[in-house]
Amino acid sequence: MTGSQKIMAFLMFEGKAEEAMTFYTSLFEDAEVLEISRYGAGEAGAEGSVRQATFSLHGQRFMCIDSSVHHEFAFTPSLSLFVQCEAEEEIDRLYGALTENGQALMPLASYGFSARFGWVNDRFGVSWQLNLPEKA
Repeated sequence: MTGSQKIMAFLMFEGKAEEAMTFYTSLFEDAEVLEISRYGAGEAGAEGSVRQATFSLHGQRFMCIDSSVHHEFAFTPSLSLFVQCEAEEEIDRLYGALTENGQALMPLASYGFSARFGWVNDRFGVSWQLNLPEKA
């Protein structure tokens, strides 16, 4: 296991793992792909696709793969990545990027529990909750 984080979110894609990692690491400072292994010729997955990878977003590590088997399920909003934003510019930028070719579940607004909040499914189907807390 890479690093000292014992529990990591694990994201399973069907051929889009590297594209998703590249997109996610472009959105956050202190973000990078840490490890990546690929399927080779004659292996279970498509040659060159992600067998397993680890990436980090602002110190939080994630694992992902490209499933070599088609499955009938996908990501669901019942499990989402929650981002505590520090400024209005940050929440606007993230919301705009994540909704591009995605789906807004709750448009950016004040819902009474924070200054601004938005919930989206990104273009890969991963669900994100973006929160800008009230200033103390």
